[in-house]
Amino acid sequence: MILGIPKRVLIIVAVLVGIGIIYVMGVDKRSSEGATGGPGGCKVTVTADVLNVRAAPDPNAQIVGKFNQNAQTGAEPVVQNGFRKLTDSKWAKTDFLAPVAGTACG
Repeated sequence: MILGIPKRVLIIVAVLVGIGIIYVMGVDKRSSEGATGGPGGCKVTVTADVLNVRAAPDPNAQIVGKFNQNAQTGAEPVVQNGFRKLTDSKWAKTDFLAPVAGTACG
């Protein structure tokens, strides 16, 4: 017993907290992968093995996420410096994105 709580209860609580943390960390990725993009409904597929998502349309900008090959995500028709805007403060190199047929990526 630790602090009057049986070890078995502490272990169960720790496992549940761990599962909760893993779930919460995955929510952002799931929501971005299922996004419909900007007002035009642009959606793209990743063609690189692993694609870095950056905080700005600059190859030296901070990496704020990654997508694996064939992942699909919503995007906006905005392209700057060879990067497509995915959402606010999330940009990916256009060389490694292919617009999904039937979506308006501009």
